[in-house]
Formats: sequence, structure tokens, C-alpha cells
Amino acid sequence: MAAAPHETVRYVVAVSKKEELTEGPPDATVTVTVSLDDAVNLDPTTAFMLGRLKTQGSTGALFRALRSGDVTTTLRRIAQGHAAAGSR
Repeated sequence: MAAAPHETVRYVVAVSKKEELTEGPPDATVTVTVSLDDAVNLDPTTAFMLGRLKTQGSTGALFRALRSGDVTTTLRRIAQGHAAAGSR
């Protein structure tokens, strides 16, 4: 089950203290923030339970996005895009 149609997620992957990769609207229902290392190496649900995936906004929307697999897919795509850009 994906997030409800009216729910949106903003993803923030922290590459360094001064660089972030973002995807999604700034006024999203929930904002997910995680380090690049954790986006690559940890399952988002595990990262959340360990306190390494931070959120702001609706916890219900977060849980629906986690359950649907959208968070995993999007964070991995963002991280892989960064890695590909770095290898150019």
C-alpha cells in the first residue's frame, strides 16, 4: 500500500554537512532525512528504528511509504545517482 494520493514525501540524503540531495516537494506530508552512507547500507525501516533515519511530519504517511517500498526505492535511486555523478 503506497502513501495515500494526497500524501507526499520529501527525501533528503545528507552527503556532507554542506551538501544534500533532495527529491520531493518542500511542503510534503513527511520529510525523510538520512545520511548517504545509511541510504546505501541500511534498510530504511531499520535506520528509522535505530534513530538514523529522521522524519518530520506525519508518521502515518511515513509508515505507509515504508510499507510500500517507496522509501527504499527512492533513497537507493538518489544514492546511486550521486555515485554515478561522482564517477563521471
